[in-house]
Amino acid sequence: GLVPRIAGRGFSPDDLKKGVFGRRLNVWNLSCRTLTQCFDLGEDSLPMSVKFLHNPDAAEGYVGCAMSGIIYRFYKCEANNWAVEEAIRIPAKDVSGWILPKMPAFTTQLVISLDDKYLYLCNWMHGDIRQYDISKTCKPQLVGQVFVGGSILRGGPVTVCRDEELKCQPEPLVIKCKRVYGGPARMQLSVDGKRLYVTNSLYSTWDKQFYPNVIKEGAVMLQIDVDTEKGGLSVNKNFLVDFGKEPNGPCLAHDIHFPCGDS
Repeated sequence: GLVPRIAGRGFSPDDLKKGVFGRRLNVWNLSCRTLTQCFDLGEDSLPMSVKFLHNPDAAEGYVGCAMSGIIYRFYKCEANNWAVEEAIRIPAKDVSGWILPKMPAFTTQLVISLDDKYLYLCNWMHGDIRQYDISKTCKPQLVGQVFVGGSILRGGPVTVCRDEELKCQPEPLVIKCKRVYGGPARMQLSVDGKRLYVTNSLYSTWDKQFYPNVIKEGAVMLQIDVDTEKGGLSVNKNFLVDFGKEPNGPCLAHDIHFPCGDS
């Protein structure tokens, strides 16, 4: 993941040349506290979120890489060792008016539904939340996508020159008369899988750099309604927790957890 002192001073393009970001997925044997396997996921891949399937018989899961935009599936082989394969690739966008000529998705979190049917991910830079059907774990299918901010919004300082996925830049989001800034950073899925909650602050130093309005106006928590039958996401226009209205001034909301633990 991110080295805390590096994260604390914000993002610099030079960091990419220095190789300060994590690039490995490590497998530990906890009973004897030894590192048994190590997967190099590529230079500056920045693996950030690791999630296992909930089914106790399934020895597999996914790891999301923020910089490379690749979600890898890891799984246990018959020989009791682990293997890794690419499952999803979110291409960077060619942009102008931004800190780099290519904008990575910057996938910050993965969430798997309790029934192991869907995988959700949020891209803090691009601004979208995605839902994948993972009934075939090696071939996730994109079934839902919604934009809740991000750095490529129409009318902003960034122009997208080339995009392998979108035909036009997404519209800004307004909920209950409040313009939502920032990008989706952390998520929590309800136990029934029908409500996906999302907040939009990552690290205060990074927020300040990429989304200064989040610092000024405070973060928000939004609710995304999920179609659990066919797949599909939509922003709930009646739900807004506005952390800009706190008694001691605007706050930055990060992790969301239910008392019952993971969804």
